[in-house]
Amino acid sequence: MMKDISVLEKAQIGAAAGGIAGAFTYACLHPLDTVKTKLQTHGASQLYSGPLDVVVKTFQEQGIMGFYKGISAVLVGSMFSSAVYFGTCELGKALLSQLPNFPLVAMPPLSGALGNIVSSAILVPKELITQRMQTGAQGRSWEVVLRIVQKEGFMGLYTGYSAALVRNLPASVLSFSTFEYLKSAWLKKTRKVRLEPWQSVVSGALAGMISSALTTPLDVVKTRLMTQARSTYMQSGQGSLIEAELQAKIAASSYKGISATLNKIWLEEGWMGLSRGIVPRVLYSACFSALGYFAFETARLALVRRHLAKKKFSQIT
Repeated sequence: MMKDISVLEKAQIGAAAGGIAGAFTYACLHPLDTVKTKLQTHGASQLYSGPLDVVVKTFQEQGIMGFYKGISAVLVGSMFSSAVYFGTCELGKALLSQLPNFPLVAMPPLSGALGNIVSSAILVPKELITQRMQTGAQGRSWEVVLRIVQKEGFMGLYTGYSAALVRNLPASVLSFSTFEYLKSAWLKKTRKVRLEPWQSVVSGALAGMISSALTTPLDVVKTRLMTQARSTYMQSGQGSLIEAELQAKIAASSYKGISATLNKIWLEEGWMGLSRGIVPRVLYSACFSALGYFAFETARLALVRRHLAKKKFSQIT
């Protein structure tokens, strides 16, 4: 089917399918991401004993909506970032496939890297806003954005951008490449033109688990840089006095740069600090990739069929 579709059309279909898959997947797994973010924030070891404790305390203090802090930013940002990511990946694959004698094994990692570099321009501000809200920033998403811009400038929206890129590039390359390699293996074995739904789910889950487990230390660094307080998180009447005092101590901490943050975490907290949140993160990534790649493959197949049907109808008429 894809032979009758141009390079630009492949990119457009990939972007549309990616946007659908991104919004759907992020919305489903936002509560788990909230737990992971709270565990990775500086001082979390004093506030929470583990993932279950985060769940209990969040529910007790904020109710079910406490797990959905920043969801509006997630839905908007994830839709656009996923559309840009998958659209760029599909464009990269289509362009690289046209190069003579280009090694097929190098196509997935290069396409994944290209997609990540472009999509991070949207993804980083979205993650920053979401994580600030998950760790206590008050108000709606647009109010958090305004406060960040007023106090930190426009570039404040890109706090942790370099750390996010350092984390996302290897994670993206590992995840996208693993899925593409598994996909090729499935198709070669079954001699079919598309994956079965369960194959997409299994391949996506494995891709997510591998990439997230290997890049958790970089994710911790990114989270610390993004969530370090530059304004008061806790307001009068919000949370317990003890928690407010702990948050004030957290706010006093400061991280500067990737290597300095990595070194500080290692010296103060050791390997446990760099691996904080690894269990919910691996679980989240496995579920995210399983749902995401399944949704992407399903949406892309439907869009391809619709596109070819429209093209065939226009040729007839």
